[in-house]
Amino acid sequence: MDFDIQDIQRILPHRYPFLLVDKIIEVEPGKRIVGQKIVDVDELFFKGHFPGRAIMPGMLILEAIAQLGGVLCLPRESAQKEPPFLTRIQRARFRRPVVPGDVLTITVTLTRLRGNVGWAKGQARVKGILVCDMAFSFSIACAP
Repeated sequence: MDFDIQDIQRILPHRYPFLLVDKIIEVEPGKRIVGQKIVDVDELFFKGHFPGRAIMPGMLILEAIAQLGGVLCLPRESAQKEPPFLTRIQRARFRRPVVPGDVLTITVTLTRLRGNVGWAKGQARVKGILVCDMAFSFSIACAP
């Protein structure tokens, strides 16, 4: 089951330049999701990080992983009313730089979901090589 950018925008409230997931290529509902971020040379963050040797900021890689986790835990119709919020990052590790032209393949596995709180693990790879991994938790806000 592939999700394109329009499907993702129906689920997540993020928009350019803060939407960091371009495509979802695999979903096991409530268990696992795999998506991609195409790292384009024209991304706004490359203008200042670092000119002459562009590297994707690590925090944006973590955000991409968290956004994909948000897609995993939410049904399509509920996200705009009850968006997920990242509440904790644990054991984040950056292993290799991500540069323009790379395609991040991100895998998120839900490890636990209790009520409105969930825990997950995520990995980002480029050409099969691990570039970043983390454990994180999130909360689904209740609409007023």
